[in-house]
Amino acid sequence: MTTSSPEGVGLGMPQLPPPPYPDDVRARLEADAREVISRYPDSRSALLPLLHLVQSEEGHVTRTGMRFCADMLDLTTAEVTAVATFYSMYRRKPSGDYQVGVCTNTLCAVMGGDAIFEALQEHLGVGNGETTDDGKVTLEHIECNAACDFAPVVMVNWEFFDNQTPGSAKRLVDDLRSGAQVEPTRGAPLCTFKETARILAGFPDERAGAVEASGGAGPASLIGLRLAKGEAPPARVVHPRAGGPEGTQPHEPSPSEHLSSHDAPQKTSASDPAHPAGPTAEEGE
Repeated sequence: MTTSSPEGVGLGMPQLPPPPYPDDVRARLEADAREVISRYPDSRSALLPLLHLVQSEEGHVTRTGMRFCADMLDLTTAEVTAVATFYSMYRRKPSGDYQVGVCTNTLCAVMGGDAIFEALQEHLGVGNGETTDDGKVTLEHIECNAACDFAPVVMVNWEFFDNQTPGSAKRLVDDLRSGAQVEPTRGAPLCTFKETARILAGFPDERAGAVEASGGAGPASLIGLRLAKGEAPPARVVHPRAGGPEGTQPHEPSPSEHLSSHDAPQKTSASDPAHPAGPTAEEGE
């Protein structure tokens, strides 16, 4: 690897080796790393959690961290770098205490994810992958948060905030920056990005009640499973955000339901005689 001038022109000079961790930091990380490595029959399988471990130390994966992983696993720095640059969960530059990811994949986008992301960029004064001046919030768009039943979804350090709007998302980041207590829609209480990285490295979350609060999938995600088991769901009508027919009162889900605005049964060819299924023309026409 060679250094470059500010204009991006290679100078042909080799990059200096990364600085080592201080002795006390390295001793602590080595003890943690050995514990992680012991869980795998092949030591190189521990690379992903070790990258989370070094990320928990500095908030991003540095050259020093990659050198440490290479030393512990008897790999080359090229092998470690190839993995660290492949996965977006490993940050390559300093980032905020709270990683705010807005899903902009298809369903979240059409339900308002794009509008949320644009509103947050303007509100925070940062672009994709950038961090606020106070070091609190890093904003990014995410292709999928795997919670389509609750679109549009925002995640903070990988905890869910469901059914968001531009207004609620702006209040969320304001609370994060001010230090106010913020509760995810479901899942464990928030912690900082460094603390999250250590949990992802495979170390237990020792906060009181955090594990019990993690829970599982939300009710909207489990409706299909319950129907498959023969359970009859309670009758309800959930109108879109624009409102239902005149004179009707939309169902207001309780906090424990967390139903999304598109959970209402929709008319299909099987349930709507006015729109029967079947081809509208003969083959070839």
